[in-house]
Amino acid sequence: MREFAYQRAHDVPGAVALLGTVPDARFLGGGTNLVDLMKTGVERPALLVDVRQLPLGEIELTEDGGLRIGATVTNSDVAAHPEVRRRYPALAQAVLAGASGQLRNMATVGGNLLQRTRCGYFADPTHTSCNKRVPGSGCAAVRGEHHNHAILGASAHCVATHPSDMGVALAAFDAVVSFESADGQGELALSDFYLPVGETPHLETALPPGALITAVTLPPAPVAAASRYRKVRERASYAFAIGSLAAALDVRDGVVHEVRLAFGAVASRPWRAREAERVLTGGPATAEAFAAAADAELAAAEPLPDNGYKVPLLHNLVVTVLTELAEEAAR
Repeated sequence: MREFAYQRAHDVPGAVALLGTVPDARFLGGGTNLVDLMKTGVERPALLVDVRQLPLGEIELTEDGGLRIGATVTNSDVAAHPEVRRRYPALAQAVLAGASGQLRNMATVGGNLLQRTRCGYFADPTHTSCNKRVPGSGCAAVRGEHHNHAILGASAHCVATHPSDMGVALAAFDAVVSFESADGQGELALSDFYLPVGETPHLETALPPGALITAVTLPPAPVAAASRYRKVRERASYAFAIGSLAAALDVRDGVVHEVRLAFGAVASRPWRAREAERVLTGGPATAEAFAAAADAELAAAEPLPDNGYKVPLLHNLVVTVLTELAEEAAR
């Protein structure tokens, strides 16, 4: 493990300035992903800038009826907050589906969005072929172990998936990421936050260099009150998803008035299922319609030899969860 310096930031501009003093510096929140990667040698920062004491730990109602979640709010506090549970229940469920209680007590919202892939080739520096870790070295997973890798939006340069459960729910609800950089404050819609894989999978987000995430804002979304997060994993306890779905549904007189769908564990970023939403909106709220919408979204899937099971898995998730939500709306 490389020796590193440590400094605690006392305000946001000071944190950004500190990070700019050392080329290989990193922000430290809960450290639940970064510290693990430092232990294995994947991450080798020369300086850690501790941001846990910054005034970014509140969840507040916005004037238009949304929620603003500070970047240092812990995952546990997100899941327990009454307004999150009432207005965006799928977000609370997604957080509770991820990791153990101990990890949720440490992990932060900002860090959750920036966590790195759990691809085994990325996490093990003894493997030389990983374009995320060593740009231009190749992607060993394409011909190696890839049963839990991407079926949507991947490329020959990387087939890793993003591990966040929280991010899937945030994607469904059009979250906006606020940040501060040396050039001032800025915002990115979550749909623009993660970069396409393309030929540069090591470039993961559109954040400016040295930027610090300060908050995530959820716009008002009445449909989100009738939402659900469903996660499928290989074991019941503390496992990453092999497929997941955040869904919200507004049905009126048997017709889909509004629907939100986002997939997890199928791409390098939380995958907003916009084609499925388009197919469903204005149509009947039936199992047949839900199946057709799932098929429309998954028509773009390009599974590898060992992860084709994710296509029927996601199909079944969409049909099952939307049917449950439709039946609840009809009661």
